[in-house]
Amino acid sequence: MTQSLPTIEIAEFRTLMSHFPTGVAVITTTGEDGSPRGMTVSSVCSVTLSPPTLLVCLRNGSPTLDAVLARGAFAVNFLHGDARPVAELFASGAPDRFDLIPWRLPPHAGGPHLVRDAHAVADCAVSRTEAVGDHTVVFGQAVRVAQEHGHLPLLYGMREYQVWRADQG
Repeated sequence: MTQSLPTIEIAEFRTLMSHFPTGVAVITTTGEDGSPRGMTVSSVCSVTLSPPTLLVCLRNGSPTLDAVLARGAFAVNFLHGDARPVAELFASGAPDRFDLIPWRLPPHAGGPHLVRDAHAVADCAVSRTEAVGDHTVVFGQAVRVAQEHGHLPLLYGMREYQVWRADQG
């Protein structure tokens, strides 16, 4: 027998999740016309090492999700601590966001790489999707990674951005 539990309000759940700091990434891909698409996310999770798979949660109805599903590929740009303005820009939905920052699209990349603002990028092939409420969970098999050393990650928690602090101890 399944127990029926009460539900909580959206605001209460949002407050709960704000207490769980997480890294910040920009998911990028290209549309059918080749134009770049992207959005800020904090829902990124490692799923398995073999095959190397991660998941991202993208808002239903977003142009980025539509392009990821149509193309079957995306890039996860993990932002470094100095990239807060980029996180905010890609969260804003500004239509000209790719005109305001440097990026490149390497051959066979899952999506544009944010060359100045990401300390690591994973190019992924969509392996599975699952619709859950107002988001879609997109599973991506990592096919290529690029890393820049010497940068500390950007974090989001308690409704504010912070930079990972290296242990000075």
